[in-house]
Amino acid sequence: MRAPRNIRFDFSKETVLVTGATKGIGRDVAIAFARSGARVCATGRNGEDLEILADEIKTTRGSCSVRRADLSSPDACDDMARQFLELTGGIDILVNNAGISIPESVQNIDVDHWDATLNVNLRAAAIISRAIAPSMAGRGAGCIINVSSNAGTAGIKDHAAYCASKFGLHGLTKVMALEFGPLNVRVNAVAPTVVLTPMGQQVWGDPQKSDPVKKQIPLGRFAQRSEITNPILFLASDAASMVHGTVLLVDGGTDAQLY
Repeated sequence: MRAPRNIRFDFSKETVLVTGATKGIGRDVAIAFARSGARVCATGRNGEDLEILADEIKTTRGSCSVRRADLSSPDACDDMARQFLELTGGIDILVNNAGISIPESVQNIDVDHWDATLNVNLRAAAIISRAIAPSMAGRGAGCIINVSSNAGTAGIKDHAAYCASKFGLHGLTKVMALEFGPLNVRVNAVAPTVVLTPMGQQVWGDPQKSDPVKKQIPLGRFAQRSEITNPILFLASDAASMVHGTVLLVDGGTDAQLY
């Protein structure tokens, strides 16, 4: 695979809020926005990891403010959003990235696991967007990007709650696009295949498990983090000024085939 070209964006006048920013895609997105000049607001469950992220960004003369929050709590979602709004005066770009997965079949659903998955993956995005969108509208523009999965377009065995949350996130993205579009707030989602984050490598590192899945991907491989981060930055940029209400599949062509 050829390494992705160096793609440059300029967000030097923008403030971005990234949820789930301590690991994987979220961490990569936060660093990429900072390198592109944005003022970064980052939230996650692990305060120590947030401070490490902030220090890394600041060593490159970037700006990063952090707030620890458990997004399974609706009050925590509201409090975190309010604190960042008060700190910054307004958020230009919101990346709803936080997500969890607890693999279980329908027959083995644990209600607590189900609720936790739906609360973090779906409800948190709605509550945080509800809190942030009015400030975007008041500033005359804004952009919300929901980080989903191609598990929101087709079922995956033993991922009942995860798939339900991502199907729901796609529906939420469409409704938000209808409601926030007249406020000049663009809303889109990115739906990746398996991404080789540390967690992805841990889950899919066994070739016996991963090879059959890769055979269903026309490009024959899983995604690198940068291959998800770059589309997110594109959707946040003026280059995507007429892209609205879209679920952008980043799945190596999986959705292109019927069988």
